Amino acid sequence: MLTSKQAKLLDYLTNTLKNNKVSPSFDEMRKYLGLSSKSGVHRLINSLEERGFIKRLHNKARAIKIIKEDIISVGLADKNSNDYGNSYKIFIYGSISAGTPLEAIQNSEGHLNVPIDMIKNNNQHYALKVSGESMINAGILDGDIAILEKTNDVINGDIVVALIDGQEATLKRFRKKTNSIALEPANKKFETRIFGLGRVLIQGKLVGLIRNY
Repeated sequence: MLTSKQAKLLDYLTNTLKNNKVSPSFDEMRKYLGLSSKSGVHRLINSLEERGFIKRLHNKARAIKIIKEDIISVGLADKNSNDYGNSYKIFIYGSISAGTPLEAIQNSEGHLNVPIDMIKNNNQHYALKVSGESMINAGILDGDIAILEKTNDVINGDIVVALIDGQEATLKRFRKKTNSIALEPANKKFETRIFGLGRVLIQGKLVGLIRNY
């Protein structure tokens, strides 16, 4: 999953290349992102290249090639263009574990139209497929599609996507204590897991569910 800055830069690169046939300068990228120096742009470009989203053509000036053009961001980059009457178009990603944590969230598998009332603000949103039964007592079943707001602004009791040690992603109820974070299941067959503060990164909170019968 891209950070908001990475996703914003990838959106900008993609749109600029489509419109102008040439990538923006580092100073133009800096101004667009609101960064104080070009070093921040260099870090973002490096991270996008390392993750396979772009490729720099080092023998040419201002030459960047988009590799994964269909995986631009994880949410509502343009509210109007994603508005389909009573629904919004968001990206859907691979499975999120509601049991034993899986590897970190996979690449986008396409798009999903979700009811407009699930989108409460202008933050980015995305969807994940639920795998496992550890959250069944919270009404989250294996095979459901979780609709998530991309945010790390959560409170105790929220159901969140938690990235553990930068490698494992899981869907659990969030509890923060003085020096630790507890990730609680909603099924007595599973145990609460407790981690130090630096080991857990919150990547979103649950705002809705879609279920196929």
